[in-house]
This record gives sequence, C-alpha cells and structure tokens, in this order.
Amino acid sequence: MTVQLRRCALALALAAFASPLLAQAWPTQPVRLVVPFPPGGGTDLTARSVAARLASALGQPFVVENRGGAGGTIGADAVAKSAPDGYTIGIATSSTHPGALVLQKNVPYDPLKSFAPITMIGNTSYVLLANPTVPAANVVELIAYARANPGKLNVANVGASTIGYLLTLQLKALTGTNMVDIGYKGASQAYPDLIGNQVSLFLDNPGASTPLVTSGKLKAYAVTAPTPSLPGVPLFTEAGAAVGLRNFDPSFWYGLVAPAGTPRAVVERIQAETAKFVHSPEGIKEFAARSLEPVGSTPEQFAAVIQKDIERYGALARQLGLQPQ
Repeated sequence: MTVQLRRCALALALAAFASPLLAQAWPTQPVRLVVPFPPGGGTDLTARSVAARLASALGQPFVVENRGGAGGTIGADAVAKSAPDGYTIGIATSSTHPGALVLQKNVPYDPLKSFAPITMIGNTSYVLLANPTVPAANVVELIAYARANPGKLNVANVGASTIGYLLTLQLKALTGTNMVDIGYKGASQAYPDLIGNQVSLFLDNPGASTPLVTSGKLKAYAVTAPTPSLPGVPLFTEAGAAVGLRNFDPSFWYGLVAPAGTPRAVVERIQAETAKFVHSPEGIKEFAARSLEPVGSTPEQFAAVIQKDIERYGALARQLGLQPQ
C-alpha cells in the first residue's frame, strides 16, 4: 500500500511539474481556430482579431477555418470531436452553446461536457436593422406599420437554432406583430438581401452592420444596450417602451472553447493571452469600434455563464411555446 501511495504521489508530482513545461512548449505548430459561421459576420470578425493576437503572442499561426451551417452546430461539433491536443480550438457563441441545446433536436455535443471552456472574449448588444425603404422613422412607427400590415414585412435570421431567431420571436410576441421569418446560413448572406430590399428587417449584432448603418445602406431602429459604434441609436427599453419592448434588453457573447480533455496548461495560456489582448489599449479600441465589450473571463466563470444561459433561454423558449427543431 505504501508503494502504491508513493507511486501516486510521484505521478501527481510529475504531472504538476510537466504542466508548466507543456504550456511553455506549446504551440510547436499552427493552431486551428474553427469559426462556426461563414466569413464576414460578427463572429468571424471577432475570431480573426483574437487569432491575430494569439499568433503574435504565441509564435505560431492561428488559422481561421469557417465551418458554417445548422446554426453553428456543425462547426461546434467539429471542435468537440477534435483531438484534445491544443491544436484545435473554436469560437463559441450564445447560439452555438446555450441556444443550440434549447432550440435544436439531437445536438451532437453537450455545451459543457464536450468542451473545455477557455474564456468569454466579450459580449455585445443586438440592433434592429432595416432596409432604408421601410416606411417607418422609429420603433413606434415600425410596430404600428407591422400591426397594420400583417405578413407584409419579413425579417431575416441565421437559423432556427440561433439566439437571434429566438429573440426575433420574442420581439414579435411582445409587440403583437406578424412578420415573415426568412432563414439564412449566416449574417454575411443576409446583408446583401437586406441592402437589396429582398428582406425588410434583421435583428443582429452591430459588429458587421455598423459600417452599413453609418454609410446609409441600412438604418438602425434600436439597440438592446448602449452601443458605442452606433451612438445615435436609442435603446429598445426607452424608444420601444410604448409598444411592448420596455424589458427587451438581451445581449450576445463570443467565447473560446477547446475539446474536452485539452491540457489545463494550454487552456490557461490561451485564456491569459486572450484576456491580455481584450483589455489592452489596442484591443479596447478595436472592440469599441464594433461595440464589443471586453470580458476575458476565467474558464470557470465562462462555464457558469453557459449554464445560466441554458436555463434562461430554455425558460424563454417554453414561454413562447417553441419546440426544438
């Protein structure tokens, strides 16, 4: 028994000693960063910012691989099923983790057990965007028009298993409006149709849409939280209070995950470098331009947010009578 205890103690000591050495040695080859949505959207832009910083800090390329489809679950599943060797990580979002579990049948991964949460990169607001030809100057006029013309306006979404879709349903329920849902594989595919007036509205994050609003190609009715890149756009809780949107204030987050079983030393090193970047002067400036609030949380804090959002969005889906699809 004494020999066994000594062996166990030695194994633990060696593991503790090896962990810092592993973190120092890693990475020795390029790291794949899977983005579960097509190029050009807010998730992709955030991923590329973080990838560039990690590559600079860690001395190896962080190669962005876009694996869109099924509301982000295809790319997330690719991460979950990858080798836990530190050479594949992925972007997680409010949609791919809590949203997918609540809204989609037979999700091929567990949002927590299949992954090693690394860090929440940051969170952002939602903005209700419209083609400039929509005949309403503000949220109150928009809702009045939608109520008077049921089924005339259509609204884009990037999949029935995404949080944006769930929140669009909530917005319609709160305002008593009937607008037609139009699904896309990613925001980058929805924007050309929104600009071209093939679709009227889109509830999205401001990262990719801000330049389109400032250039006049789109108009923004309201945001769910203060949005520095769109300073003149009012809050839903204020501008939409008279039409049922007094409490409409959701947010959306982006984070980093690795396959479950990825060495803790690697997870901690990625977390440290990501947190350092998002809170650096250049990171703060870059994120502010896209109205992304830096976070850089610990793995444990990030896991707690995922769990909390699973419960919150599950309650909202049940309230709306929405069944997984």
